[in-house]
Amino acid sequence: MPNHDAIYREEAEQYHEMIARQPNLLPVIEEIVPVRGLDIVDMGAGTGRLSAVLAPLAKSLISLDASEAMLRVTEHRLRATGLANWSVRVADHRELPVPDGSADLVVSGWSVCYLTAADVPGWERNLERIIAEIKRALRPGGAVVLFETMGTGCESPAPPALLQPYYRKLTSDYGFSYRWIRTDYEFDDAAQAERLARFFFGDELGDRVAADRLARLPECAGVWWLKL
Repeated sequence: MPNHDAIYREEAEQYHEMIARQPNLLPVIEEIVPVRGLDIVDMGAGTGRLSAVLAPLAKSLISLDASEAMLRVTEHRLRATGLANWSVRVADHRELPVPDGSADLVVSGWSVCYLTAADVPGWERNLERIIAEIKRALRPGGAVVLFETMGTGCESPAPPALLQPYYRKLTSDYGFSYRWIRTDYEFDDAAQAERLARFFFGDELGDRVAADRLARLPECAGVWWLKL
């Protein structure tokens, strides 16, 4: 598999080219909580997949990520909107640089999993600290919405084995609600699909995309949410 840490440090633009082929997730979030006028924190903002669609509706937006390179793309995208209600900060999910009770909504897309996969030492403690930080940041009545992978190249959910214990804990130990959605990639053509699938997901999926001449790459995602 490709080294995702290296991708996030060194190839943020190509990463953004890939995720830009996925659907807008604002309607999914707004089914859970209307976002207009809220103070929002985007944990693991990456290149702004969620931040870019939330900023125009938010009262304020703080975009956090461990990768400064990824945040530079987010910052560029947010500056292009002409809005002044946002900021970006390098941060660890286990120590959010936001005041207590300062957010109405915390979102995170495909990010918490990097600290909570079953092969990460201390993953359960990491999850405990992350949830505690989210709750500290939220005001009473606030909400958190998490997106994580349920399988790329899959027509129905097939979650990675290393993430299944984390997913179970969200519902069993922390009281999150859950549903799954499709987040298919719609590429311009099969050549772009193969290049980007191979870049991020590795040769096995890249070979499959090439063999089947896929321009649409199916993907499933889980959505977990909790309201305080």
